[in-house]
Amino acid sequence: MLLEITNTASPATDLGYLLYKNPANVRTSKLRFGQAHVYYPEASEERCTAALLLEINPIQLLRNRRGQGNYGRALEQYVNDRPFVASSHLCVAIAEMYGTAMSGRCKGKPELEGKALPLSATIPVLPSRGGTELLLRLFEPLGYAVEAEPIPLDKEFPDWGNSRYHRFRISGKVTVQELLTHLYVLIPVLDNDKHYWIAKDEIDKLLTKGESWLPAHPEKELIVQRYLQYRRRFTREAMERLMEEDVVGSPEDPEQQDKEEEAVEEKISLNEQRISTVTKVISESGATSIVDLGCGEGKYLREYLKMQGLQRILGVDVSMQTLGIAKNRLHWDDMSEKKQSRIDLIQGSLLYRDQRIAGFEAASCIEVIEHLDEPRLQAFERVVFEFAKPKTVIVTTPNVEYNVRFENLPKGNFRHRDHRFEWSRKEFQAWANRVCENFGYSVDFRGTGDDGSEVGTPTQMAIFQQ
Repeated sequence: MLLEITNTASPATDLGYLLYKNPANVRTSKLRFGQAHVYYPEASEERCTAALLLEINPIQLLRNRRGQGNYGRALEQYVNDRPFVASSHLCVAIAEMYGTAMSGRCKGKPELEGKALPLSATIPVLPSRGGTELLLRLFEPLGYAVEAEPIPLDKEFPDWGNSRYHRFRISGKVTVQELLTHLYVLIPVLDNDKHYWIAKDEIDKLLTKGESWLPAHPEKELIVQRYLQYRRRFTREAMERLMEEDVVGSPEDPEQQDKEEEAVEEKISLNEQRISTVTKVISESGATSIVDLGCGEGKYLREYLKMQGLQRILGVDVSMQTLGIAKNRLHWDDMSEKKQSRIDLIQGSLLYRDQRIAGFEAASCIEVIEHLDEPRLQAFERVVFEFAKPKTVIVTTPNVEYNVRFENLPKGNFRHRDHRFEWSRKEFQAWANRVCENFGYSVDFRGTGDDGSEVGTPTQMAIFQQ
């Protein structure tokens, strides 16, 4: 069984530092069921590929299963697909050979830690009990381009159809740590089998490996069930813990932190001006449906409900706590049946493809992108502009040039403790223009708030249209 990981960012051989494997050497490790080898079939400045080759010894495999229940009928104990397909055995090899890489550390080049690279992973034979569709449902929400070719049962007899096995390749701009943890969790989920006994520590293993992406994955329930092999008690505990955990990027106390940001901007009533500008743009667009991405406490949803032209409204946020605040502020329980039929709230991430946000004529993303890590903006772009594809998208973000005008904001500080960046007008426009080039939109720029002449307005807005 073979897993190849390729990096095409120069110098591509940095992959060796991230995987803790020297491209000039071959590394071999003995496992209970065979041997694992890491070698580099190519290693140049432009392209570097690390290959993990797993050799499974069928006799050792059978010996290790004794005392753990039968592996099917007697013949299947000796004749099966395990030596040839990606399965939980490959995951054990990944943990053995790339364990340090999965932790995210890079001792040789610390500057590479957390750096997203153009990576691809190739597996020649990957089982999918759910077909090609399941492969797409699991990997596309993580921002990958997926190539999955079903392998025929027998080339000589095409009428027999395809097997559950696929030639598989994913590519995307991700960190090595993310790529490895995605494969580690999802390979046994696709195979819907594990070669070892499922104990309670599997819950911690799953939640640790999936902490940055699993809570917001649209297929998280299926992933949890299959990874834990349908053990009801374990599945229930894992789902409860997932719902309790704060998703990355979600503030510990969203209401308090938003109040802090409002206090900074209070003198110019910037929040009210933003609301007025956004609702005007939506009205001008003629949209009858809108999704508010990162809806927070529902300030904009409340205004959208007042707009009679909007017949379908959806609020999306990563934080269940914040969605609870939004429901309270919208007086959800006292809302009329007619009004409730127009609006819905869902938990979701802006970094993973989600069919629930597709089909809306407009989307608003107000003061949200600055809460995302810059390397992950590419995933956000694909989710919104490639997959959801609203006709009109409104994005606002702080203008960092204006920060000097806020008397109560210390020099060099961001307006909100959870902001990962704040852009200048030139930076924001460069980003928006690149989005248009990549996804076929046009863009118009507007400012919100008092014009500070040479420093611009406090909020900058991009209106994307198809």
